[in-house]
Amino acid sequence: MKNLFIAFFIVSGFSNYAQTKSIKNSPKLSEAAPASVGISSERLARIDNMLNKAVADSEIPGAVALVARKGKIVYLKAFGNADNANSAPLKTDAIFRIASQTKAITTTAVMMLWEEGKFKLDDPISKYIPEFKNAQVLDSVYPNGKYTTKPAKREITIRDLITHTSGIGYGQIDSDARFKKIYQDAGVTDLFTTDKITIAESVKKLAKLPLHHNPGEKFTYSEGLDVIGYFIEIMSGMPMDDYYRTRIFEPLGMNDTYFYLPESKSNRLVTIQTKENGKWIPFPNTFYDVNYPIKGAKSFFSGGAGLSSTAKDYATFLQMFLNKGELNGIRLLSRTTVQFMLSNQIGEIWGKTDAGHGLGFRVLNQMGEDSGGQGSAGTFNWGGYFNTQYFADPKEELIGIILKQTQKTSDNTGWKFQILAEQAIDD
Repeated sequence: MKNLFIAFFIVSGFSNYAQTKSIKNSPKLSEAAPASVGISSERLARIDNMLNKAVADSEIPGAVALVARKGKIVYLKAFGNADNANSAPLKTDAIFRIASQTKAITTTAVMMLWEEGKFKLDDPISKYIPEFKNAQVLDSVYPNGKYTTKPAKREITIRDLITHTSGIGYGQIDSDARFKKIYQDAGVTDLFTTDKITIAESVKKLAKLPLHHNPGEKFTYSEGLDVIGYFIEIMSGMPMDDYYRTRIFEPLGMNDTYFYLPESKSNRLVTIQTKENGKWIPFPNTFYDVNYPIKGAKSFFSGGAGLSSTAKDYATFLQMFLNKGELNGIRLLSRTTVQFMLSNQIGEIWGKTDAGHGLGFRVLNQMGEDSGGQGSAGTFNWGGYFNTQYFADPKEELIGIILKQTQKTSDNTGWKFQILAEQAIDD
């Protein structure tokens, strides 16, 4: 009994260590009249017009949109259906698979451990996951599927993994067909699964595979954040879902964000839809099972793509960043950490373009601001595989989130929504 108590004490103390009480005490997100935070109600109504038309024209089956400014939600509405097959209307508390929007949360989780002094960002990942030692770069692939490699010029670092410069690929969604086959043949789980497998098992398979290029040389969208997820388990001594829940979701009040939904909330999950003969229908199972958040083994925690959430929960997460790491008197990250996370970490790998890549986010630069339609310099954004988008503009203290759940289609609501959210500022 004594040993159990000691273990409980250690775990309890550890789980309360990363997030701390803050001298600063920003309020939780709450609703307010647009005019109270310098937003025009008349101009916000342009979002209504745009999304109503997109639904009526069958451009999208439905969407939930949120706009917040200065810590106040001034717009939260649902349009269209969560499932057209049974005419189920969307509601503002609908739960969406946010896929790659998970990456920002995983980056936050690992940076909380970095703030505890557990590792350096430029440590080789092989220091903690030995399977990554002696990385190899793909050289030649033969018709029979066999391939040759050459040694990488240096090891993969933790920073490389976060910024997609490690050379690791993305299997089924990789732009290089050679890597699709190599990952498939190796049994790597790329995104979502209902199979009984763990992130540790998949990452160890991934570690043995060749890289696209030498670490640090190029940007290749990758499973790097899945590797980081497993790294979080190693460094925290906790399963990823427990770590995220106790360190991030509960402290911030993100009560609808999960890797796998509890049964009591599964009816709020939006159906993935695609268009066939002009009608919206449920998307079938492909290389992933569309029921992955609510059925199956529920054992695979993807740091790069595994979470489901609501518009309000994700806005809460973004508001913590606009508050420079704090919300409701709880500090997850230092202001100084947030500052460099939202700075360009990849040099000129993207060339002279409108944005750089920070730790977890695409970050707009002055060229991007000057080009228009994307917010102020410093605006950070990303999206998800199932057609979700978000942005947060620190200068204007503005958050915009638009969530849809579609596959094999395209629409214009994402870029239109950001323009319409920014143009509603009236101060």
